[in-house]
Amino acid sequence: MTRTWFITGSSRGFGLALVRAALAAGDRVAATARRPGQLDDLVAEHGDRIRAIRLDVADATASRAALAEARDAFGRLDVIVNNAGYANVAPIETADDADVRAQFETNFWGVWNVSRAAIPILRAQGGGLILQFSSVGGRVGGSGGIASYQAAKFAIDGFSRVLRAETERFGIRTVVVEPSGFRTDWSGASMTIADMPADYADLVGRYATAGDSASSLQAGDPDRAAEILVRLAGRDRLPANLPLGVNASQLSIEFDRQQLESDQAWAAVGRSADFGQPYPVELPA
Repeated sequence: MTRTWFITGSSRGFGLALVRAALAAGDRVAATARRPGQLDDLVAEHGDRIRAIRLDVADATASRAALAEARDAFGRLDVIVNNAGYANVAPIETADDADVRAQFETNFWGVWNVSRAAIPILRAQGGGLILQFSSVGGRVGGSGGIASYQAAKFAIDGFSRVLRAETERFGIRTVVVEPSGFRTDWSGASMTIADMPADYADLVGRYATAGDSASSLQAGDPDRAAEILVRLAGRDRLPANLPLGVNASQLSIEFDRQQLESDQAWAAVGRSADFGQPYPVELPA
């Protein structure tokens, strides 16, 4: 079956890899970008199987218009991919408030805008798939210097859980994709590293050297990841969350194990807060 994709942030990185993988699979793509002219070569090569659409996902009105344009052009939308996002580096103490909010506008509210505008389209056609790009940082967190980015990724997971609960009845499925480091320009041209106070200088190193192919932020192959997601889109049974990359897989499993151990250790204490439960109970050693 030929599917139609709607992909945000299509001009580079994961988004561009997904556009290419979907086209290679014979599918059709509505590829959105702030500068859609960057997709001219793909449009020239694939003709009416791809439509480049201008979109700033932080603009809710533009998001609705872009989805409507894609639906009108192709007749239906089968896979919505919320990929657009970026991270700038600064410690919480000295981060610029305007920059933190601007990141959140794209990284979270962009996902909100596109997902919300997609619901009535997917409902009307009897369902579809929404792929939300989060990060392993949206599961594990704690990466110094990128608080706004990781907070948005945690918010995407929470939002997507509610989205899934509300829309599964309409045949709409939601998968949260949690990559670790991949060889994209996420930590290159897309990233600004703020002047760092001396006490936080160690936060810069990981991102300043991220362009090195030996960096863990360059370990993943975006083309392989895109092919995996294109294959996944054709399956009936899907994971709620999909860690992508060795680091994502290992960190997620270890984090979940630690969370489970902690929850089990403190379970009696937590239960004791309810009326009718034994109280007080001894705190764990």
